[in-house]
Amino acid sequence: MTRSHPLDPTILREYDIRGVVDESFGEADVRALGRAFGSLVRRGGGRSLAVGYDGRESSVRLADALIEGLISTGITVKMIGLGPTPMMYYAVHELATDGGLMITGSHNPPEYNGLKMMLGTKPFYGAQIQNLGEMTAKGDFESGEGVIEPVDLFDRYIERLARDFDPLPEDAVPIDVGWDPGNGAAGDAVAALVKKLPGRHLVINETIDGRFPNHHPDPTVEKNLEQLKALVKAENLSLGLAFDGDGDRIGAVDRHGRVVWGDQLLLVLARHLLATQPGVPIIADVKASQMLFDGIRDAGGLPEMWKTGHSLIKARMSEVGAPLAGEMSGHIFYKDRFYGHDDGLYAAIRLLNAIAAQGGDLAALRDAMPQLVNTPELRFPCAEERKNPVIEGVRARLQEQGAKIIDVDGVRVITDDGWWLLRASNTQDVLVARVESHDEAGLLRLKGLLRDQLVLSGITPPEDL
Repeated sequence: MTRSHPLDPTILREYDIRGVVDESFGEADVRALGRAFGSLVRRGGGRSLAVGYDGRESSVRLADALIEGLISTGITVKMIGLGPTPMMYYAVHELATDGGLMITGSHNPPEYNGLKMMLGTKPFYGAQIQNLGEMTAKGDFESGEGVIEPVDLFDRYIERLARDFDPLPEDAVPIDVGWDPGNGAAGDAVAALVKKLPGRHLVINETIDGRFPNHHPDPTVEKNLEQLKALVKAENLSLGLAFDGDGDRIGAVDRHGRVVWGDQLLLVLARHLLATQPGVPIIADVKASQMLFDGIRDAGGLPEMWKTGHSLIKARMSEVGAPLAGEMSGHIFYKDRFYGHDDGLYAAIRLLNAIAAQGGDLAALRDAMPQLVNTPELRFPCAEERKNPVIEGVRARLQEQGAKIIDVDGVRVITDDGWWLLRASNTQDVLVARVESHDEAGLLRLKGLLRDQLVLSGITPPEDL
């Protein structure tokens, strides 16, 4: 029987592995990936890996196949079981393993599943993931006799999250919070965490259910926050917090039920951090509002605009020593007092600290921010082989015109009216755009500039642009 196992190339994404279960991604694929990853770790001198899984209906059997592949290479598997992806990240640090793997489909629909990975304490992505595919195709595996060691880490993880909640001043009014894990893998963790916090906490959709019966578990899509908005208003709560399917991203609404987007949350967090650590670098992705970068600078920080992608942000944080970073998508990364990875529940703890330290009202903090007008993230189809040539063509034309551009990730074009962005997605066959201005008239002008560039590149602009 051959050891070679070619994978469907579409499952090998930039930051993780993901596909439709039993179509592009099944048990044989995961078993082969376990052999490849275990072999990499063994060849680097490693011996143990943490493994967890989310609440999807396929996750237990896929985890079993993954572990079978890993132990066939001589790896000791520290099995942490069901929970959010950040619990796996925590396990790597807490258990001092040589890396970790998580069976999760993140916020994708129920029929999807996948793998997120760490090698040592660093993200595993890009060319490293492509290399795994090459190893499985060649059957390039080590052999050995590993073992499985179940580890009950859940209580330690919850204690670690709660440890960084700052005690409220005696005269402070506790913040009342609604929580919505969206039936995702963070459900049990949220229910346990709120018992350790002061104030009133109401949790909905906490039952882990991989069918996601109440709404899709993506807090960056406003329609998925309708239940949370209703809860906050009906119960007169201070704010509401939501999480994605595997718990590494956070979303929020204020007491009026208004969405507080990822860049707005990051500004609240940054101001709080900079009050005690002035002059430190804080990173945000290229899709974030200009008010965030200006706000970090005004608060005494060093803002840095960086490429979109949680693995890319984590790597950059390590390079420049940033204690805090974030993305529009709701990934928030803390190196300050934490480990430098994205954890939606930990971000929630630090957000509650930041709100309490800045007056206790998220709505007031949101209202005090510059009131700009912008589009949501616009995504439209573009064939994989055309994505980068389109971006390069737009960049070349703009440079020829003398336009002011930031090209750290695609092209972000700065004008007197504001800015517009066009970049290639790292995970899908789409182009991504965003536009922001000081007023509606400026927004229309900037949209027109973006549409013109798309037409010149032979791309039909989306209807919502």
